Amino acid sequence: MLDGGNCCTAVEADPQQPLILERAEKEPEKKWHTVVSHRVKKHCSCSPEKVKSKILSFVPILQWLPRYKLKDWILGDIMSGLIVGILLVPQSIAYSLLASQDPIYGLYTSFFSSIIYAILGSSRHISVGIFGVLCLLVGQVVDRELAVAGYLPESSFGSNNSDALLAGQGNSSNVECDRSCYAITVGATVTFTAGIYQVLMGLLQVGFVSVYLSDSLLSGFATGASLTILTSQIKYLLGLNVPRAQGWFTLFKTWYSLLTNMAETNICDLITSLVCLAVLIPAKELNDRFKSKLKAPIPFELFVVVIATVASHFSHFNSKYGSGVAGVIPTGFAPPQLPAWTLIPNVAVDAFSIAIVGFAITVSLSEMFAKKHGYTVDANQEMYAIGFCNILPSFFRCFTTSAALTKTLVKESTGCQTQMSGLVTAAILLLVLLVIAPLFYSLQKCVLAVIIVVNLRGALRKFRDVPRMWRVNKIDASIWLITMATSALVNTELGLLVGVLVSAFFVLGRTQQAQVLELGRAASREHYENVSSYRGLQTHFGVAVFRYGAPIYYANQSLFKKSLYKCANLNPVKEKAQRLKFEKNKKQKDTEEGAKGMPEDKQNRESEASSSVILMLDEKSSRSVCSLVIDCSGILFLDTAGVNALKEVRKDYRELAVEVVLAQCNTSVLDSLERGGYYDSKKDGEVGKNNMIFFTIADAVSYVQNLNVPNGDCDNKS
Repeated sequence: MLDGGNCCTAVEADPQQPLILERAEKEPEKKWHTVVSHRVKKHCSCSPEKVKSKILSFVPILQWLPRYKLKDWILGDIMSGLIVGILLVPQSIAYSLLASQDPIYGLYTSFFSSIIYAILGSSRHISVGIFGVLCLLVGQVVDRELAVAGYLPESSFGSNNSDALLAGQGNSSNVECDRSCYAITVGATVTFTAGIYQVLMGLLQVGFVSVYLSDSLLSGFATGASLTILTSQIKYLLGLNVPRAQGWFTLFKTWYSLLTNMAETNICDLITSLVCLAVLIPAKELNDRFKSKLKAPIPFELFVVVIATVASHFSHFNSKYGSGVAGVIPTGFAPPQLPAWTLIPNVAVDAFSIAIVGFAITVSLSEMFAKKHGYTVDANQEMYAIGFCNILPSFFRCFTTSAALTKTLVKESTGCQTQMSGLVTAAILLLVLLVIAPLFYSLQKCVLAVIIVVNLRGALRKFRDVPRMWRVNKIDASIWLITMATSALVNTELGLLVGVLVSAFFVLGRTQQAQVLELGRAASREHYENVSSYRGLQTHFGVAVFRYGAPIYYANQSLFKKSLYKCANLNPVKEKAQRLKFEKNKKQKDTEEGAKGMPEDKQNRESEASSSVILMLDEKSSRSVCSLVIDCSGILFLDTAGVNALKEVRKDYRELAVEVVLAQCNTSVLDSLERGGYYDSKKDGEVGKNNMIFFTIADAVSYVQNLNVPNGDCDNKS
């Protein structure tokens, strides 16, 4: 303790008196309209400094670009932007296949998202663009809406791209929108709606929701979706014209269609797929093995695309062997068009799940790389950035984007310093869009499918980690397995929902599994721990100390009482029931015997026998335990049911002459007890006992040892 002078003086505490602390005065609760008015004034007030701060925080490029270290950073940014741009060309074309779109739209998507995120993103390292899981989700919605609109499954995409662009130049045109045009209209509408969701979540400051999507949940979801992606690409590897399955259990439906149509396999596509797989898989493994020695990964995908395109063009794979090719890829940009407003109700639910997945992936990656490089990112700003990466490009026939792990790893490992590398990537894609794109006319779809399949290696390797995950944490492994299985075998979007629900179920389940533990005192100091976990702990005669390591609320309050009664080996409810039953039977028997005229000496013997039975019950309940001390240090909060449970425990035990006191309650628990009337002395009639607050277990034990037990049966020696 500190005295009034300048020196520090130690004051010995009275061992007979418990520690007493005075609570600080609470600020009076403000009325709701006062709080609302204050917040409105705070957020709506305007000053030049505040306007400048808002603009700089909303457009991060205005903060880092003026401080850009040209000599130190430009080389790394150019190198990483160039490498990522080269990798994005074949991947953008390939993932268009997964999203049921023409190749040109994948290039559009990567181009616009790279520019917008460079301007609005708060992460220096992540690469935003096409992502396989989102492409799959968008493709499922597109195929569903195409079927609803009456479009027949297309045997080869991209065969009429120029007509599609012409048809989609304006809703006022009389030209009927063909299948390709309608597909990108659906994809752009989904993208626009998902972006609106993300921006609204940013405005509502709900970026914290990302913490509820655990790593095991996201990893299981991505792995399950990867199995679905792999299955969806088998038909292109075999050259089969099989429509994409819709609804639930698409994995089984797709494999059934593949097996029933296996006889129609295109030999040219099959051979090309096998050759490309034989080249790309070892090449990717070499890149991974020597990534520490290589300044940049070798772009084997681009080499395979170029060689396969040349071979297909000069060997006439399309005309001679019926191999599906990319078709016409126009140069330049089509004029912007509005989303199809009438489609928004149809895709609103799908867009919401897509928005959540895109945001969660982006935030998790941005936070991971920010932590690695020692800076911070704003989750709400990331919500804005990824939202506008979807809203603005949707007017230019783009589909949904998010951060992608593979390209982010490449970007970070090749010297990226800022999002200037994203602008370099956009310049590479612009060159392709304006000049090079038509050269990919003869590129086979099976080659694109191989690129997608090879890029799934990382997610599929997670299966090898399952035994280790199970050994480390069975709950996280269970969440991973359930989410993965639901995403792959039932439905992709349902897998995310099931994963969230299962995670919440396990969190609640942990509070249901908490048990009351008996504590003992260490021999050398005033410290209490679980007697079943440590040796040499001492217990007090007549005083039992227990700890409960979970909140007490409506869902587990009955389990708390049951566990406490079991651990204390004294159930007051059963004890009272036995006493009432015995007294009732005794009274009834006395009445019957009295009516029959029982002799006086026999009545005395019956009375003595009854008294001995009651004494035995008293000895069982009171002599072993006279007082209970409940350590509340592990109880984070109480609700009304929890407070009532503690009140019931105290009342039931007090009827057996057993005193119950609480120790080490945090301020939240104390406030809940006070509001719930636990310390209401008028109800219990014992002002001193009822209002005692013990900050240590030792104080509580010392206090109850010195109480005058009403029936005088307890020995107060410790």
